[in-house]
Order: sequence, then C-alpha cells, then structure tokens
Amino acid sequence: MTSVDHPLAHLARSSVPAWLVGGALRDRLLGRATSDYDVVVAGDPERVAHAVGSAAGGFAFALSEGFGSWRVVAHSRSWQVDLLALTGGEIEADLGKRDLTVNALAEPLGGGGLVDPFGGLEDLRAAQLRMVSPRVFDQDPLRVLRVARLGCELEFAVDPATAAVARASAPRLAAVAPERVFSELRRIIASPRALDGLELMAGVGATEAVLPELNALRGVQQSHFHHLDVYEHTIAVLGQTIELERTPESYFGADGEAVRELLAAPLANELSRGGALRFGALLHDVAKPATRRVSGGGRVTFLGHDELGAELASSILGRLRAGERLREHVAALTRHHLRLGFLVHEQPLTRHAIYRYLSACAPVQVDVTLLSVADRLATRGARSDEAIASHLKLARALLAEALSWLADPPRPPIRGDELARALRIVPGPEMGRLLRALEEASFAGEIKTAEQAIQRARQLLAGAG
Repeated sequence: MTSVDHPLAHLARSSVPAWLVGGALRDRLLGRATSDYDVVVAGDPERVAHAVGSAAGGFAFALSEGFGSWRVVAHSRSWQVDLLALTGGEIEADLGKRDLTVNALAEPLGGGGLVDPFGGLEDLRAAQLRMVSPRVFDQDPLRVLRVARLGCELEFAVDPATAAVARASAPRLAAVAPERVFSELRRIIASPRALDGLELMAGVGATEAVLPELNALRGVQQSHFHHLDVYEHTIAVLGQTIELERTPESYFGADGEAVRELLAAPLANELSRGGALRFGALLHDVAKPATRRVSGGGRVTFLGHDELGAELASSILGRLRAGERLREHVAALTRHHLRLGFLVHEQPLTRHAIYRYLSACAPVQVDVTLLSVADRLATRGARSDEAIASHLKLARALLAEALSWLADPPRPPIRGDELARALRIVPGPEMGRLLRALEEASFAGEIKTAEQAIQRARQLLAGAG
C-alpha cells in the first residue's frame, strides 16, 4: 500500500510557498476542529493540486476557471483543500482583499510567524468581527449576510462601525445570486444559535433584503390569546422548536429518542428534518399580515393563513432556489400546522379521527405535530396554561401514532387486484376510494381479513349507488 501525507504536510515540504488562510486558520486558532482548508500558493494552483492529490491520496479538479482555483478532496472524503493563486505579489495584499480581520490571517506552511496585517488575532481574542476595510461589502454584498452567520456560529459580536457599513450595503443583497444567499441563510437557521443569527441579520439590515416577508410580521397584533405580535411570536416558536429538537424526551418521554433520530435524518439542501422544521417555524405564520381581519366586536382573525401561508412559504423558498423537496416539506408544515389544535376540543378522538389527521398530514405527520407543540408553547395569552396542557396531552398521543405510522404504514387487508376480481370492477378512481376507505377501517380495527374487506367494499358500493 502506498503511504500518503496529510495535505498540509506535503505543502509544508513543497518548494512552492504556501499559506493556510481563511476560516481553517481562524478555526484552528480558536481550537475548533476543521478538515476544510484554504491555501494560497505562490505558483500554479493546478500543478500544486495534482501534486497534493498524488501525495495525500486525493483527487483534484478545477473550482473556478475565472479565478484559477482548484480543490483536492481525499478519497476517503475526510478532508478537502482549496488552492488559490497568490494575487498582488505579496500575501499581505492578498489578505487585504478579504472580508473580516479574523479571516485575513495567514500561516506560512513552510515555517514562519503568523501574518496578521489587520489585527485579526486581537479581534479573535476579543471575539469580535471587524471589516478589513469599508470596501469589503461593496466588493461582495453577500458578506453582509455572512457577518450574521459568522457572528452566530462563532458567538462573536459585530464591531459597531462594521455593522453600520454592512447596513448601508444590505440593499445590494437583492442582486446576489439566490443560491449563495440561501447557503448562508440555511446555516444561520440550522445553527444552535439561530435566534442570535436572526437578531444579527436584523442588526445589519439583511432581513429586509433577504426575507422581507419576515420583516412584515413586525407590529402585526394578534388576538387576546396571544401575548406577542406575529414577528415576536414567530421567533418564540422557532425558539421552542429548537428546544424540542434539543430535549425531545422532556416533552415526549419514551418517544423522545425516536423524535431525535427522525429530526437528525437528512432531508434536502444539506438540511436535516430538524433544520427543515426550523424553516417551518419561521414561515408558518407568514400569511398573517395578508389575512388579518378585525370584526365589529374587535375580534382579530387570520382565516386562511394556513393555506395562503403554504403558497407563500413555497414561493419564498423557490425565490431562494431551495430544492423542490424542501419547498414541499415546509409548505406542508405551514398548511397543516393548525390541524392538531382544531382537534383538541374533540378529545377523546376516535380511531377514524386519528387516521384522518395522520393521513391528511402525510408525510409530515411527526414534524407538524412537533410544530404545533412549539406553536402552542409560544402562545401565552388568555387561559394559556389550560390550553397548553390539553394540547400537549393530545400531541403526545398523536405523536406516538405518527411514529408508528412511519414505521409501519397502514394498509387494507386486501390488495387492489384481489378486490377488483372479487367485485368485478376495473382499477380507477373508484378503486382508489375503496382502498382508502378500507385502509381507514383497518386502522380503526373494524376489519382484519380479506373477506371482511370485500364485504365492507360491497357495502360501500351499495351505499354509493
């Protein structure tokens, strides 16, 4: 077997001067583990990339023809190195083109002291994000959003002068490629400190440019059952969603571990189901401004905000170029987030009512049940304690049913072709209706055998006639 080097070890021995830069160096100085390296080389990145790939057991490919950057990825996928050509002749000039001082550091891989022309090391120690120059946001407006993302991920404060310049540049975010915007936004929402990230977004003016629909929730007052306006309520629901994700056993007991595993499962756009649920929390009431009405008696309503909200959530994520699966998932969460609340006053539920809830919410039965709990916990107006207790009681029962449904979906005790032969009918919409009715009857425990299914189907056909 051929022995291989660590990629940085190979670069350290190379005759081509090379510097570790950017987030990898920043994270190393902060004691944060990383396997994703940015390296500036005073030579041809393509030639260096092929040499690193050969020596370190990786494969090389071009990242950008325009900028000549190359990436080397380990065959094991355990690390990757992005190689960029030195520009400006000196590493200090190269660092001067970067966004923040904590990212404008360089470590010579061949030996030597840290290159720190802008005081980035001092800012690291102060846990502060500070711009390299006032031009950085004009050069790439996405950096406005990146400041918020790094602030929440690193738990750093934003230097006031930097925040002010970012705010002035924030409107230009509208011209940035939506895919780049969503990549930063996704990381903010998925962060353990997502609430801080949203606050930072607002502070640098990014929310209005990226999610104007979220900003439009500010100041929209609700009924006396709420203690917050729609924006504050939305943030509270997101906070409760994050808490459910962290400690599901605190709310769902023995089912908590199953909830944890489901939320950790990948869904789409590099998001887990938990990450997608956070987007559902963020957008579930997005249609309330458009649907707000006040009756003659002063009663505030938002009729239809669930259906319109589903359309708006899908449209927003589409504008950000999110994938179809994420769009459909979040739209379904928004569309069905009120269903469980409507059932609270019908307890105890029949098996038929449980089936219809789970069937209508499929495939987000578990996720939307969690969202309904977060929504209820964040609603603390009149008689909230009693309402929360009733909601949680039903949610726990329906969650257990939803988890069972996902593990073993219900089905009628007879196949469609067998039913068609027994009833002498052809497949079609009528057959689909019969099978769904039989599935519901089976879920309710009313039929168990194929013979019982055929008899029930005949009764249904006779009733339809």
